Amino acid sequence: MPHSKILVAGQAPGTRVHETSIPFNDPSGRRLREWMGVNDHTFYDADQIAIIPMGFCYPGRGKGGDLPPRIECSQTWHKELLERMQNVQLILAIGQYAQKYYLGDKMKSNLTETVRNCKDYATWKDYATWKDYAVWKDNAPRVIPLPHPSPRNNIWLKKNGWFEKEVVNELQQLVSELLG
Repeated sequence: MPHSKILVAGQAPGTRVHETSIPFNDPSGRRLREWMGVNDHTFYDADQIAIIPMGFCYPGRGKGGDLPPRIECSQTWHKELLERMQNVQLILAIGQYAQKYYLGDKMKSNLTETVRNCKDYATWKDYATWKDYAVWKDNAPRVIPLPHPSPRNNIWLKKNGWFEKEVVNELQQLVSELLG
């Protein structure tokens, strides 16, 4: 993990992930790997890709699905973990909780607009949320906000065809360049 070039900042483990202790070991993970253009071996190679959820335990079920990640996880662990990962050049902020943490007040009015304007988020060092931390100083990684790859978002993906045509294409190019 200290050598990882890409950080996947997800939400929190779902039930299947909670049961297997393998992050993104579900349909969401398959879709995310497709978006990134990587195979399972590369995705789970901690020297290439670090995976840090916003919540480290399954948060339980609510009316519309899983509950939000517990906030104390990111507040307690993300800064410490990030300080150990000096090679990260790309952060994938998956879903609104990761985007709120990594983009702070730079987020747009909703997830769709935040993702649509992903080119606005050039580097992490520009974000007010992180100025105090300055982990990477001038060598800050790029942040790309993504919707959650869950099958629950199939309707969103159909309504927003630009995402797979534009954002996924750029994401695959960046991942390919970074991982060589």
